[in-house]
Amino acid sequence: MGKMQIDDTEISVISISKEDYISLTDMVRKLENGLSLIEKWLRNKNTLEFLGIWEEMYNSEFNTAEYHMIMGEAGLNRFVMSVKQWVNRTNSKGIVAKAGRYGGTYAHRDIAFEFASWVSPQFKLYLVKEFQRLKEQEQRQLGWSAKRELAKINYRIHTDAIKQNLVPPLLTSQQISYIYANEADVLNVALFGMTAKEWREKDPGRKGNIRDYASINELICLSNMENINAVLIHDGYEQKERLIKLNRIAIQQMTILEEQNAGKRLE
Repeated sequence: MGKMQIDDTEISVISISKEDYISLTDMVRKLENGLSLIEKWLRNKNTLEFLGIWEEMYNSEFNTAEYHMIMGEAGLNRFVMSVKQWVNRTNSKGIVAKAGRYGGTYAHRDIAFEFASWVSPQFKLYLVKEFQRLKEQEQRQLGWSAKRELAKINYRIHTDAIKQNLVPPLLTSQQISYIYANEADVLNVALFGMTAKEWREKDPGRKGNIRDYASINELICLSNMENINAVLIHDGYEQKERLIKLNRIAIQQMTILEEQNAGKRLE
């Protein structure tokens, strides 16, 4: 996820074994004696009980015997506990200490939310809300990336169909490349109303290609059209016939997709 911004505090989030870990160090960095709060929290017997339950639920390598020894020591005036001691003695996975540029104490989101609640219930609510917002944003981005990857896969199917059915033998690699580009532009013209070259000439300063600027609906439509075009090529349709058919399909599919989006916005 990267970073969360709560008021004027930037909090790092990293992924460990596909789980989200939030920086406790960042949470308290701007508080007076902030870093000492983490160790003070760790010395709390209720905290240790919560951590032990979490580790026993999710960490098969947790040192339960050592944990019970720590619980026996907790509450005594001489009892001290640091993140390093906790990790080394119990083989904890819920809390980790990271070195380097983005170093500090990180905790699994379950534990980080518990720590935030101990620091300030209000801060915890803001933290949970921002975390949920970023997760939703991340899911939307993953959805867009998945559709982009689907378009790439279908493009490979599409180009393979061109190679098998449109490319005569003994052509030069330059001629083959030209046929591929030409076929890609059949889809570009059918969906976007212009070739890749026309799109570049329209705004020479833009980077990337026409498909990089496509909407989610356009990528869905493009993915479908690539499959349909591959079938039409296999069935022997001339390029002009395919362009007309694909344009009609693009208009029909985009109309349906846009109507669905409009309906969701009204809801």
